[in-house]
Amino acid sequence: MTNSDDQIALLKRIAERTACVTIIGLGYVGLPLAVEFARSGLVVVGIDVDKEKVEALNAGRSYILDVPDETVQALVATGKLSATTDAASLQEADAAIICVPTPLSKSRDPDISYILAATEEVARYAHHDMLVVLESTTYPGTTEEILLPRFESAGFEIGGNFFLAFSPERIDPANPSFGVRNTPKVVGGITPQCTRVATELYQCAVDQIVPVSSARAAEMVKLLENTFRAVNIGLVNEFALICDRLGLDVWEVIEAASTKPYGFTPFYPGPGLGGHCLPIDPLYLSWKLKTLKYNTRFIELADRINSEMPYHVVEKITVALNARRQAVKGSRILVLGVAYKRDVSDARESPALEIMNLLAERGAELSYHDPYIPHLRYDNWSLDSVTLTPEVLSGADCIVIVTDHTCIDWQLVVSHAQLIIDTRNVLRNVPTGRAQVVKL
Repeated sequence: MTNSDDQIALLKRIAERTACVTIIGLGYVGLPLAVEFARSGLVVVGIDVDKEKVEALNAGRSYILDVPDETVQALVATGKLSATTDAASLQEADAAIICVPTPLSKSRDPDISYILAATEEVARYAHHDMLVVLESTTYPGTTEEILLPRFESAGFEIGGNFFLAFSPERIDPANPSFGVRNTPKVVGGITPQCTRVATELYQCAVDQIVPVSSARAAEMVKLLENTFRAVNIGLVNEFALICDRLGLDVWEVIEAASTKPYGFTPFYPGPGLGGHCLPIDPLYLSWKLKTLKYNTRFIELADRINSEMPYHVVEKITVALNARRQAVKGSRILVLGVAYKRDVSDARESPALEIMNLLAERGAELSYHDPYIPHLRYDNWSLDSVTLTPEVLSGADCIVIVTDHTCIDWQLVVSHAQLIIDTRNVLRNVPTGRAQVVKL
């Protein structure tokens, strides 16, 4: 079979929905993607090192809030979706999509160890007539510099008998309006043939595909998207600090500025950045440019401002307690919400972790409530979520709202609280009664 025949055969299997897709990494990115491919009629096998996740999926249970159990049950029952810890299933894959984490190391450099491990597993079982796509957010050049040489060394001709591309994930957990299907998908292949094959595959699961000229361009697209948000959040966080020193309400200022019908896009301050994207992705780009002797000044400044916000919150707590003739040490402080964003069960990089750590170092007696995260462990301490009752609320010397989950009864909170630090402006329309409320 010639190289062009390889491409034609793979495209035919995709078009006829007889292709098998393997998703490596079944987290917040991989599972929704696997579900959408399975819904389109393709057979999908998920690979994950977490045995509990694999067992849950094969039993028809979802661990992602955006993916209902009923959806998983139906797809498992029809044989369209299954999960395994055995990478040998890649031998049967027509396409392998890598959706593994890309955290920062302790030195805040990119940690691509998960990408490397996944690439090695794919290369071990790779075969002709196969597509490999990296979705994990990383620095520009990763696909060309890390994945391409590995598959070329295995004897594959990229764009001929083997296809390699990058397509950045755009999952926004808990977004009620946009999911995998209706969020445009950027695709960039190593060659035009790779882009074509990847485009044909993703068209099964996504309504709009946006091809770009290269894998490197696709990698840069994701970094621009998240850097745009991180820098603008850094800007508005600095405005929050400025307004605090000027005795102004930053929320009022933003609301008034938002009435301008052009030239202004509102961003909102908060206790810091969280999640697996915004605090991390821009630093991947910053690291890459340092290797080229270029300093990404906007990125680094925004990172410093956003990283300082937990300290600002703790200072707010300290000043408010001092005004009540109380010290942080020994005070009973209740944190409401520890997830990195509203209505998700993910605490990765959550600013709540740093805020609680700083308070613990100062001797506070900590507790927290989060309906999505029953257990929390960080550094040298661990806590369980408490039930939100009038007794728990009235017993706290200070309540700190870090994550504004929509399911929390905010009227209950203000009815029984003494002192509240509201970092999300969630109480703006809630009658606060006798509770003292301090805004960010």
